[in-house]
Amino acid sequence: MDIVYFDLETQRSANDVGGWGHKDRMGMSVGVTYSTALATYKIYAEHQAEELIEQLKGADLVVGYNHIYFDYAVLQAYSVFEIESQTRNLDLMLSIEKECGIRPKLDSVAEASIGAGKTAEGLQAIKWWREGKIKEIAEYCAYDVKVTRYVHEYGVENGFIKFRDKADRDVSVEIPWKSAK
Repeated sequence: MDIVYFDLETQRSANDVGGWGHKDRMGMSVGVTYSTALATYKIYAEHQAEELIEQLKGADLVVGYNHIYFDYAVLQAYSVFEIESQTRNLDLMLSIEKECGIRPKLDSVAEASIGAGKTAEGLQAIKWWREGKIKEIAEYCAYDVKVTRYVHEYGVENGFIKFRDKADRDVSVEIPWKSAK
């Protein structure tokens, strides 16, 4: 089974493109995948977006964090076909929201569940894009893919994940990811 973990970074922010309703105008700066079948990361530049989409379509399962509403909406600008309907997906954030009604940030889930957080945030990646620092974007995005993978594997192994709530308490949530392995 080929599980492909996926994340992407953008060239522009929501403010730059007129709001969150225009994610398709944000432009992909870098996309990163990790394939369990190949046991390797792959970094895609914008001109390779179609190749990235093909890898996602060929996966048995695409796992991401908010990739259904955000990453696919950005990536959709590079395809005439609707990406979500051509892929089998597990969006960890949407799954957590379904179980507990809250959409915690990946950083919060990762820190509470696996003891590791993100190394930067999306607005920093946009700044790097403007400065031509593609290597930094790729490293940051690859780390997010790794964190997403480890959070998923933690949930599969334990049947739950944890996150920090607004009062900075760890909250445990049972999740149904065992069947998605």
